[in-house]
Amino acid sequence: MLNRFSSRQQKLDQSFLTPRLTGALGYDRIAGYFSSSILEVAGEALESMSGSIRLVCNSQLEPRDIETAKAAEIALRREWCAAEPEKLSENGKDRFVRLHRFLKTGKLQVKILPSDKFGLIHGKAGVITLANGSKTAFLGSTNETWHAWKLNYELVWEDDSAAAVEWVEAEFNALWNSPAAIRLCDFVIEDIERISRRVVIPRETWKKGAEDDIAAPIIESPVYRKEYGLWEHQKFFVNLAFQAHRGPHGARFLLADMVGLGKTLQLALSAELMALYGERPVLIIVPKPLLWQWQDEMRNLLDMPAAVWNGRQWIDENGIEYPCLGPAGIQKCPRKVGIISQGLVIRRSETIEYLKEMRFECIVIDEAHKARRKNLGPNRENETPDANHLLAFLYEMSSRTKSLLLATATPVQMYPVEAWDLLNGLGHRNDFVLGNQFSKWRNAKNALDLVNGISRLPEDEIEIWNWLRNPLPPASESRDFELIRRTLQLDDAVSVAIGDSWEKFKSSDRTRIRRVAREFAQNHNPFIRHIVRRTREYLENTIDEETKESYLQPVKVELLGETEAEAIRLPAYLRDAYSLAEEFCRQLSARLSGSGFLRTLLLRRVGSSIFAGRKTAESMLQAWQSIDATEEDEDEETGEVETLRSLTSNEKAILQQFIAILDANQENDPKYKVVLDCLVERRWLESGCIVFSQYYDSIEWLSKQLSADLPDEKIGIYAGGQKSGIIQQGIWVHKDREILKQMVQRREIRLLLGTDAASEGLNLQALGTLINLDLPWNPTRLEQRKGRIQRIGQVREKVFIYNMRYQDSVEDRVHDLLSARLEHIYNLFGQIPDVLEDVWIDVALGQIEKAKQTIDAVPPQHPFEMKYNQIKKIPWETCAKVLDSAERKRYLMQGWE
Repeated sequence: MLNRFSSRQQKLDQSFLTPRLTGALGYDRIAGYFSSSILEVAGEALESMSGSIRLVCNSQLEPRDIETAKAAEIALRREWCAAEPEKLSENGKDRFVRLHRFLKTGKLQVKILPSDKFGLIHGKAGVITLANGSKTAFLGSTNETWHAWKLNYELVWEDDSAAAVEWVEAEFNALWNSPAAIRLCDFVIEDIERISRRVVIPRETWKKGAEDDIAAPIIESPVYRKEYGLWEHQKFFVNLAFQAHRGPHGARFLLADMVGLGKTLQLALSAELMALYGERPVLIIVPKPLLWQWQDEMRNLLDMPAAVWNGRQWIDENGIEYPCLGPAGIQKCPRKVGIISQGLVIRRSETIEYLKEMRFECIVIDEAHKARRKNLGPNRENETPDANHLLAFLYEMSSRTKSLLLATATPVQMYPVEAWDLLNGLGHRNDFVLGNQFSKWRNAKNALDLVNGISRLPEDEIEIWNWLRNPLPPASESRDFELIRRTLQLDDAVSVAIGDSWEKFKSSDRTRIRRVAREFAQNHNPFIRHIVRRTREYLENTIDEETKESYLQPVKVELLGETEAEAIRLPAYLRDAYSLAEEFCRQLSARLSGSGFLRTLLLRRVGSSIFAGRKTAESMLQAWQSIDATEEDEDEETGEVETLRSLTSNEKAILQQFIAILDANQENDPKYKVVLDCLVERRWLESGCIVFSQYYDSIEWLSKQLSADLPDEKIGIYAGGQKSGIIQQGIWVHKDREILKQMVQRREIRLLLGTDAASEGLNLQALGTLINLDLPWNPTRLEQRKGRIQRIGQVREKVFIYNMRYQDSVEDRVHDLLSARLEHIYNLFGQIPDVLEDVWIDVALGQIEKAKQTIDAVPPQHPFEMKYNQIKKIPWETCAKVLDSAERKRYLMQGWE
């Protein structure tokens, strides 16, 4: 029997849908997009059904989004959140409760189809198995939403004939059983439940219940609604730091996670929570190339206002400048959170003196390993630290902030005392970290010997107690320390138990202390309590009992370019040119006493590309006009770049000969052939590829070469200033870096060329391959490049990296020196220590023995095994209390007073 329904003539839900679904045995439906309003119309009728509901929905997912289960989950999550269902919750909580129950019990089953598979699903149809067992089919324009059944003009054509039912069932089954169809992910189901309980709370209410509702300011931030949320190890640290901040001593931690595990996000989130909880400002100190990355991540991932000091004035997250008069203007930050460059501290800028007059809620120092003593060396632990400017600043500011967070993947570059120095900075005038001035932990050598197992706790019980009591671990450290504090009637506000407290202990207490002492050095000492270090290996190989998957998806790296045969051979004329570059650097070094940076500049650049070397030589002959302030070369740790305005006649002659050789030979740089081979023959372009160089000159040269050979390919250039853009068919068009990132995410760009300084913090999980056009002399940069694709959110099980170097170049010779120990050093620290940059400089200047001594100084084993290689589940995803977004932003937009 045929029935025709028009919303112009009758209400479709009352005349057709609800009567047929009441008591129905089954409902198979081809719908449009999945919506939370699916049950808003016929909820009661669906409740009465004894069978299940199966729904096939459309999606904007692309084929690549469903290549792996993880990719599908991330894509579905983003699509669900993009619809902002949380904004519907106040008027539809009952609907969300019912929807979650149906999904959780299996009464409602949903599958999603990418629109690229069958095109946009405009065909809407369904089969209802009625209460009496008969079936009816329908076609029409109606989607499974409230607007479709209640409000829109819609048509429905019903046919209960066997032929019609069989035809619609066949169409439904083809979609439902398609290999491309994926089930609704768990995140969407659980988010529906969370939204059903959602309530918005003001800041003061949140502060009173912050221990339980820590996630309220976070749960609907972009990192959860536009990205893939926080991983367990990230939540663990943020929770640890914030709960400590709420305590009497504040948070004092050194975050030493390996590269690629999201340290910036963990620190920024901790800073945001502390800023919202307290009244004082927050100061973040980072290397200059990271200034804008920090501001961008705060804005894009946390919707968090913050201002950057550019050396003259503050600039907020919208790019608005706040002019000020003189260095005192640094005290007038227009936001609660201010970000400054480490260079201000290192150069002892006058502005720093004004910061020393202020008090802060929290200070964060990124890349904190740059805060070091100058008098480093074997057996020098007990010398009074001769602190560099950054370490001295850390000591001075420690007492002017409630919480202090440091971050570095390499707290130990060469000597264990470097970690002690950082802890000493965390605990300066704060007895909670290393105890008071009489603490045994204030003696660096004795403390390090005990922690490293070189010595053991003494046999004398009172001496054992002296190690444990100053500082005395908090009650939260273990049940034993809780009972010890109870006996002494000490709450956690007291950091040190007085010397005669031993006399207060009963026999059972002393037995407990002896038991604690057996594992104290390994599990409870101050290094363990205040250094938080998680390794990629641990997170990738530890199984979450709840999900039965590893806490972090393993991403293996296959390195190419590492063998001797893979070093790129230079033709004879280029070898001659390279030899001239080496001779120039030797002559320059002989008369310059400053940093190795300037003395080796030409070799660094010619090691990147012949084109970059030529441009550098030309600039040097023109009084260095375009070299001194280049973004790519900026490294504040080398001190201020020496300004050189004249060359000797011999130096000029070498440079002129260098350029003349290149002019006489037009053969292409042999690196280009290798790049093109990777992209085309190895088919890396299909997986998406990022090519890194230290220098924009090299990127500019490579982009023109590739555009000529791949004219139809959109090639992104990701660089500083106004240099970012797209080149296609040889035509360059400026594009904002944010737009380029979005185009990579949407896979509109498969090939991206980027400079180091611009690409700090760039997340490129959509790409599967990486080419290092040059090898940075600072090893940390090499790790940061790899971290662009081997990072949280990468859906591939393996990524490919090609490291390029010219044969017999400085990079090649350093590679030979390091290759025997490189894997060991990497496994030791999780990355290569910055101090090994000296090896490159020594080799460039012909000081091979000195380079070997630097390599040999790396310790044979990691000095600390951290207990934080553990995961505790923190269920923030279920947090239904949400801090009022408008109030949150208003508060964070308040300036320093």
